Amino acid sequence: MPPARWLIDELLKQWDAQPERVAQALERALEADPELRWAVVVGAYLDEQISLAKAAELLGLDRWTLQEEFLKRGIPLHTGPRNLDEARAEMEVWRQWSQPPSSS
Repeated sequence: MPPARWLIDELLKQWDAQPERVAQALERALEADPELRWAVVVGAYLDEQISLAKAAELLGLDRWTLQEEFLKRGIPLHTGPRNLDEARAEMEVWRQWSQPPSSS
């Protein structure tokens, strides 16, 4: 029988009071259930909450292995900017990074 919604609501309340403790409990639950861990991590990736590299780290894989697995399963890869604004922002960061430091 699935847990009642109240359990999730209470975990969210406890998150505000004791985030480390709740995070540890959730991590233990995900360690005990690899299929759930996969679903949660891939869901976060698809929702663009985490990158492919972070998803690979959380799943204990290297980026290339996870990318191959995604391709096999038909999971879309998010690489590069998604729109012109993101591309411009990336270019601006690159320009700032590539400038030699000014000597004042």
